[in-house]
Amino acid sequence: MALKRIIPCLLLRDHGLVKTVKFNKSTYIGDPINAVKIFNEKEVDELVFLDIDASRKNMEPPYQVIRDIATECFMPFCYGGGIKSIDQIREIIASGAEKVAINTAAYYTPELIHEAAEIFGSSTIVVSIDYKKNLFGKEQVFVKGGNKNTKKDPVSYAIEMEELGAGELFINSIERDGMMTGYDLEMVERITESVSIPVIACGGASSLDDFNAVFTKAGASAAAAGSIFVFQSKKKGVLISYPSPLEVKDIIS
Repeated sequence: MALKRIIPCLLLRDHGLVKTVKFNKSTYIGDPINAVKIFNEKEVDELVFLDIDASRKNMEPPYQVIRDIATECFMPFCYGGGIKSIDQIREIIASGAEKVAINTAAYYTPELIHEAAEIFGSSTIVVSIDYKKNLFGKEQVFVKGGNKNTKKDPVSYAIEMEELGAGELFINSIERDGMMTGYDLEMVERITESVSIPVIACGGASSLDDFNAVFTKAGASAAAAGSIFVFQSKKKGVLISYPSPLEVKDIIS
């Protein structure tokens, strides 16, 4: 059984780090390299970097930023944002990322997931699933930075992505992003019970208890979060932090 993971999820915009609320209202956090150096010191197991403008603005992934991060990063990291071709994935891996997270292209060109898994191995391919309720209260998958409603059910979509060859799923609740009100345990559980690949839960963490809950109550393989790792408290000052090794051991054991 794979070890459970607690993963800082860091958002890139214009080569800097930001934090959003419900995928909007971004707050500048600082330089990504400085954050990486701090996470190195705190012995973080893994990082996720997501460029939040790349797909929405049809931009190329920031390869130089990825290379700069790889130069300083002591731990494996995943990059997502603007990925729509095998050549881009190859360049990102060559730049130093261990995994790629694919969101918008997974919906528009699902064959990319199958092809990428065949070429790079399924463990390299993470499909990122952003979701929120529509006007009628039905949870649906959104792409293009949360701006395009695919009308797809998150659970059915997760199953489809696993069948295509995704090695991991990154499940992100748009409505809980930056709110620090706890994970969407019901949705995470529905997905973990429907697929056999690891599921990373994201959106809403505010405490170590939230990490524990998403593992023990919802069956997540990993818990990702942003605000809890970059703010001193709810929106009060930037402070890069991470649980101590003893706290992590208590959560994942």
